[in-house]
Amino acid sequence: METYTKTNETHVISDLCVETVDTDKNVENGNYKNKKYFACDICGVKFCQKGLLKKHFHTHTKEKPYSCAVCNKEFSQESLLNVHQRIHTKERPYSCDVCGKGFFQRGALSAHYRIHTDEKPFSCDVCGKEFSQKGHLKRHHRIHTNEKPYSCVVCNKGFSRKSKLNEHFEIHTNEKPFSCDVCGKGFSQRDNLAKHHHIHTNEKPYSCDVCNKGFSRKSNLNVHFRTHTNEKPFSCEVCHKDFSHKSHLNVHFRIHTNEKPFSCDVCNKFFSHKSNLNVHYGTHTNEKPFSCDVCGKGFLQRGNLAKHYHVHTD
Repeated sequence: METYTKTNETHVISDLCVETVDTDKNVENGNYKNKKYFACDICGVKFCQKGLLKKHFHTHTKEKPYSCAVCNKEFSQESLLNVHQRIHTKERPYSCDVCGKGFFQRGALSAHYRIHTDEKPFSCDVCGKEFSQKGHLKRHHRIHTNEKPYSCVVCNKGFSRKSKLNEHFEIHTNEKPFSCDVCGKGFSQRDNLAKHHHIHTNEKPYSCDVCNKGFSRKSNLNVHFRTHTNEKPFSCEVCHKDFSHKSHLNVHFRIHTNEKPFSCDVCNKFFSHKSNLNVHYGTHTNEKPFSCDVCGKGFLQRGNLAKHYHVHTD
């Protein structure tokens, strides 16, 4: 609650309205002549009722005398406790007259209603992007400030959204509450399960508007699109070579670090690329998966087969 001063007027806040009283002229109006007001001795806000002043005072003392009987969460006002309790009772007294969705609070309904009206009253002062809810604008603004207020208690990695922290934390717990009803594979996130399910349905809802190639994931479409634009947004900080895929940059970087994370379980030789390990493994199994369709000779690597073809063409 706030006190506003404008010339000779004091705004008096009640539970229903804000009344304006001309304090300097000592108004003889019968409504105000004998009316008593209760002022907060910290911030000066005036109330029509002593009980309202008492409730307001909790905002300064941080006192929270009202607690939830279910989860013990504490509140400074009884009205806030009543709203909170709807979480446990599932009561949703406010419903949208367009789609019927229910809400715990009237304010949440008002914010939701903008989905139907496409009203976006909150805009970013940096890039101008508009939002229907103030919370969404606040969350978006962290893109510009690089603010990451949520951090993992295990590895200290920071996140701009609490939901992303919760998703990340499952890496440490190895919890996978979502499982595929076809193959049983478990996932830590529901949306990853939904993406995985496209493998079984062969559904490819995302298509390239240049070549019409379909993809099961939007991220894969975005990566593919760089083949048309020749965009290479990932650059090596050592030699400045550019890559269209972040994974390609990660593999390339091992040239500088001499990292070889893949090892042969037969001879313990190490490799920087998994594909090189797979090729090497053929030396132990004598497997030759690539064969010449002219003479039938087998080769361990596709490149060697291509070179061999010159024997028949020269």
